[in-house]
Amino acid sequence: MSSLERPSTAGTSTVPARFENPGLEEHKPRLSDIDQRAAKRVERQVALLFAISVLASLAAVVAYFAIPSEDTLGTVRASTLALGLGLGIGMLGIGVAAIHWSKSIMNNMERVEQRHPQRSDAQTRAVAGQMMVDGVDDSGIARRPLLKGALVGAAALAPLPILVPLVGGLGGDWNVSKLKHTVWGDHPEGFVGTLPDGSVGRRLARDPEDTPIRATDVTIGSVFHVIPHGLSEDEEYYEEKAKAVVLLVRLDPRVLKERPERADWSYDGIVAYSKICTHVGCPVALYEQQTHHLLCPCHQSTFDITDEAKVVFGPAGRPLPQLPIAVDDEGYLVARSDFTEPVGPTFWERLR
Repeated sequence: MSSLERPSTAGTSTVPARFENPGLEEHKPRLSDIDQRAAKRVERQVALLFAISVLASLAAVVAYFAIPSEDTLGTVRASTLALGLGLGIGMLGIGVAAIHWSKSIMNNMERVEQRHPQRSDAQTRAVAGQMMVDGVDDSGIARRPLLKGALVGAAALAPLPILVPLVGGLGGDWNVSKLKHTVWGDHPEGFVGTLPDGSVGRRLARDPEDTPIRATDVTIGSVFHVIPHGLSEDEEYYEEKAKAVVLLVRLDPRVLKERPERADWSYDGIVAYSKICTHVGCPVALYEQQTHHLLCPCHQSTFDITDEAKVVFGPAGRPLPQLPIAVDDEGYLVARSDFTEPVGPTFWERLR
C-alpha cells in the first residue's frame, strides 16, 4: 500500500492520508494590467480620493474658525462636530485611496513563502529589504507625479484638524485652566452650608434629582451619584456637571487608610471621589461592595477607595481625585473645598 493511502473505515476503498499541494490557480490579469486607458482611469480615481481628503481637511479647519463657539447641535458644539467630520473624512480618503491604489495598480501576482525560523539570516534580510525597494518601484510613484503630489498633499493636510485646536491664540476655545476648576469651589447663595468653623461649602446633592444629602441618609455600603447642589441650567451646565460628578460611598471607618493631612476629608467613613477615570475620562461608577473597588467599564481600571482610590489594576496612571467633605450645621454633607487637583486624564500642562 502506498504511504499516501490508508484503508477506509467505510469499505475496501482507500482515501489519501495527505494531499499534494495543488499549487496556485492560474493568474488572471486585471483590466488595468492590460488596458492603459483603464490604468489611467484608476490613477485619476485615486487622485480624486486624495483630493477629497485634502478638501475635507481644509474644510474642517475653516469651519473651526468660521462657526461661532456658541453654536451647538443638540449638546455638541457645532465647530467641534465639523472638526471631527473633516478629520474623519480626510483620513478615510487617504485610506480608501491607498487600498484602491494597491489593489488596482500595484502588482497582484500571488506569492508563496514557506515557513522559516523567526530570525532570518543575513541573506534573507537583504532580500526582504530589496522586496521593499521593489514594492516602492512597483507602486509606480516615481512614474506617476499626479499620485505623488496627491498623496503628499493629503498626508500633509490631514493632521491640521488635530493640530489647529492645540495652537493657542488662533481663536479656538482651548483654555486648559478650566480643567483645574470645578463648581465645587463656588458658593452660590442658597446652596451652601455653614461648617462649625464658620466657613461655608457647597452641598452635595443626588444626581439627577438635585436634592441635598444628609449624612444620616448614607448607610454603610450605600452608594450615591452626586452633583453640586443648585447646578445652574445654563449653557455650560453639561460641561460643569461633567467635571464635577462624584461617587459617594460609606465604609466602616476602620478600613480606611488615610494620610494625616487627609484625615478631615471624609466624615465617619463617608468618602467622595471623582467619577471621571484618570485614564481617558470614562465614568467610573461600578462599585464592588465586598472588595471596596471602583471599576471603570471602558478599560477595566480599578481603584481601591479604602486606600485613597489608588490604582490596583488597569491602565490608569493615578488615583481618582478626592473631594474633601464635611457636615454643615443642619446635618447636610458639603464640600469643604474644590478638588485639590484637576480631575480626569493627564494633560500637557500637568506633570502627572
